[in-house]
Amino acid sequence: MIVQSLRRRTREVRVGDIGIGGSNPVRIQTMTIADTMNTLEVVEETIACYEAGAEIVRITAPGWQDAENLGRIKAELLRRGCHVPLVADIHFSPRAALIAVEHVEKVRINPGNFLDEKKFKQREYSDLEYQAELERLHQGFKELVLKAKQYGRALRIGTNHGSLSDRIMNRYGDTPQGMVESAIEFIDIARLYDFHDLVISMKASNVSVMVEAYRLLVQRFEELGYDYPLHLGVTESGEGREGRIKSIIGIGALLLEGIGDTIRVSLTEKSVNEIPVAQALLQAIDSCADPGIPHSPPLQRRLPEPIAKKELIVVQQLDTGATEHVDYTLSDHLLAGIPGKQTITKMYHPDAVGLQVPDLDAADIDSLSEHHFVLVRCLDRQHPRYDALRNRLIHTPVAADKSESYFHILKEISDHNHPVLLDCTSLDPEIHLPLVAGSLLLRGHIQGLITGRATEALDIFQALRLRLFKPDYISCPGCGRTLFELQSTTRLIKEATAHLKGLKIAIMGCIVNGPGEMADADYGYVGAGPGKIHLYRGRDMVKKNIATAEALPELIELIRADGHWQEPL
Repeated sequence: MIVQSLRRRTREVRVGDIGIGGSNPVRIQTMTIADTMNTLEVVEETIACYEAGAEIVRITAPGWQDAENLGRIKAELLRRGCHVPLVADIHFSPRAALIAVEHVEKVRINPGNFLDEKKFKQREYSDLEYQAELERLHQGFKELVLKAKQYGRALRIGTNHGSLSDRIMNRYGDTPQGMVESAIEFIDIARLYDFHDLVISMKASNVSVMVEAYRLLVQRFEELGYDYPLHLGVTESGEGREGRIKSIIGIGALLLEGIGDTIRVSLTEKSVNEIPVAQALLQAIDSCADPGIPHSPPLQRRLPEPIAKKELIVVQQLDTGATEHVDYTLSDHLLAGIPGKQTITKMYHPDAVGLQVPDLDAADIDSLSEHHFVLVRCLDRQHPRYDALRNRLIHTPVAADKSESYFHILKEISDHNHPVLLDCTSLDPEIHLPLVAGSLLLRGHIQGLITGRATEALDIFQALRLRLFKPDYISCPGCGRTLFELQSTTRLIKEATAHLKGLKIAIMGCIVNGPGEMADADYGYVGAGPGKIHLYRGRDMVKKNIATAEALPELIELIRADGHWQEPL
């Protein structure tokens, strides 16, 4: 029988439901970054992660020798009394997978590169040709499925947005649908042999793509009658606050929709640093239990007038120094005819002026001309003034300092089509702000935020790529494959390029997901071998095997040659 800590059936709560219900059954996973051939270093890192709260630990196995060494690692962990389940991470090497399955509880394979390739080749497949390719996959994957069944192991079919095969790309494109179909192909092969100890993941560095892929996967499962545990994570999310926000939004949004069984907060940091973030996120999710709301509102809500022309709104309280980043600003300027008011809202266009009021009974509304807007905290659709004001109302509900406010806000705003600016000034900026605000933005239920500091909101918009006010860094967390010192290199690149607003820069430790995961980045810095770096412009390698010491200056020169460099102020 498979180890129970790895076999977690998907919860009864699925997309379309709100309640989580009871204690959170989700388990925390992390991944070691030590060289897999360094047995003692991997063991020490694994034990440190386990003691910090990791319930599953993944270890990369680039080749057959690494896969064989997993047996030594497992034996040493057991000798030290550490029984944490291990997952072998396999790319490119079916042989390594067949060896690893003998030693660890679960083997993760990437359907994009397990038996396929990704070279961005353009090719049209006829239905017969495509079916022949599926039969090739069948024969190649069959042996691993049967061996996993023999040994009582689990398999994770881990789709990555950045490593979809050329075959999938040519039929479905670089899309969430392609991610889902890539996994379904392998699931269907396993089912031919009555093998169901499967875990599925849909990872991407783009938070919106990742969330949409999981939603589509759950819909496909419901259509097909499948029910397999789901592992959640935002891959290549980066380091520091940026990496944390991306993971909290992506993982948190799905958990709030009832999707997910294991999670990994992927950071370009020490592996043990990922665990407290995951624990804090699950604790916040647990506080959402049983909100008393039986049904979820639709995933998307129409963006109505009067702000349909605006992509997003950031509202900043009494902070004129941040006006270059915001569309609206709450200021202490007075509106003519309403003396003594300190909460007048001013838009950059001189005619776009409004008033923040507690409800529609506020007498101050009468002093506004008909083309001015009204920010109202309590919106009563039965109020006598509602019909007269409906086309210029902007709803501003307040988010309490607890994550269940997410459900109350959903209930409050789901039955109308007014723009919503969520007042988040009371939310904890570390966990609850990205969890609540990010999830609501992803679902299309709010169009902007009222915050105490503009950067708190802008960090969330940056993570969702809704508004870029600084560079967007796509950096992997590192593993035993990493070919340079990832953390210090990432910091150096960020320090050198932090002023290049809106530029997307990928920093990848190796080529496994590099060229694909960074395909929508402007520039890529990818480990090519010991002491060697490849530089990319989009998907195209433009400089090859550069010495590590010269790689950052070469990257800057490449950006400069393309006309995207600006000297820092």
